Amino acid sequence: MPRDVILTPEGLTKLKDELDHLQSEGRREVAERIKEAREFGDISENSEYDDAKNAQAMLESKIAQLEERIRAATVVNPDEISSDVVGVGTTVHVRDEKTGRSQKFTIVGSAEVNPAESKISNESPVGRAVIGHRRNDTVSVPVPKGPARKLKITKIDIGL
Repeated sequence: MPRDVILTPEGLTKLKDELDHLQSEGRREVAERIKEAREFGDISENSEYDDAKNAQAMLESKIAQLEERIRAATVVNPDEISSDVVGVGTTVHVRDEKTGRSQKFTIVGSAEVNPAESKISNESPVGRAVIGHRRNDTVSVPVPKGPARKLKITKIDIGL
């Protein structure tokens, strides 16, 4: 049974765009590779043909995976997001109690994670720790080695 996929409206749009691209241009490119590989002759000993067929199988697998994600998606309604409590779709500002270092993260579903954009999953250790908490709450985040990190929530914004 697949996990629930939580998406922001932006994340759903990105998945649909990726799916459309793979279904049109991706399939067209793979079909062209297969056609070119067939022209090399006997397909039973043709590595280009085998590679193209493997690429086709991987593409179809990716398309099926995206279709399932979209079908199983629960889309966060921007109108229901509150800046009172941390949840999917909010941007949370935290300060590490030990180092004093401040950071901000946007909490998103696992399908939209992008550390470069400070988008962390609601299933990550930090995401799990802060969800459901309010401004000025201090949460404990487990780390692989040493004592848990203590993070103080300093601000909550609507991230969408």
